[in-house]
Amino acid sequence: MLPAEDPFRVLEQTPLTVPAKGLETLALARADWKETPTAHVISLDIPGMKKDDVKIEVEENRVLRIIGERKSEEEVEGDKWHRAERTTGKFLRQFRLPGNADLDKVKAHLEDGVLKITVPKFAEDKKRQPKVINIVEDDSSSVGQDIKATKAQM
Repeated sequence: MLPAEDPFRVLEQTPLTVPAKGLETLALARADWKETPTAHVISLDIPGMKKDDVKIEVEENRVLRIIGERKSEEEVEGDKWHRAERTTGKFLRQFRLPGNADLDKVKAHLEDGVLKITVPKFAEDKKRQPKVINIVEDDSSSVGQDIKATKAQM
C-alpha cells in the first residue's frame, strides 16, 4: 500500500520566487534545531552558498539571525533557459534562543551546503545560581534617598 500524499508537501516543493525581473525574493533556508545535553545545534540547508554569502548575528534579546543571499546566474545574450527551478534571492531565519544558551560562544561551520550553528549551554551550576544584588546605603540623611544597586561578588 502506498503512503497517503500530504497535499501541503507541494507548497514545500514550489520555489518561492517572484516572476518579475529585478525584484528580490525571500526564500527560506530549511532548518533543523536540536538540543543536546551540552548545546543547541541549528542546521540550515544552503546549497551552493559560500561563507561570504551568509551573515550570522546574535542580538541582545537572545535572537539568532541568519541572513544570506543566493545570487542568480548571470544571463548571457543568446542563452535560452528551458527550466529555472533553483531559488535565488535573499533569505532570513531567526531563532529565539533559551536562557541556557551561552551567546558568547556561538560557532558556525559550513560544509557540503549545510550551515551548522552550535550554541553551547551554560554549565548547570552557572545557570541555576540567582543573581544577588547588594543594596548600598548612602551616608547622607536627606529624605527620599536613592537606593543604589551594585553587582554582587560571586
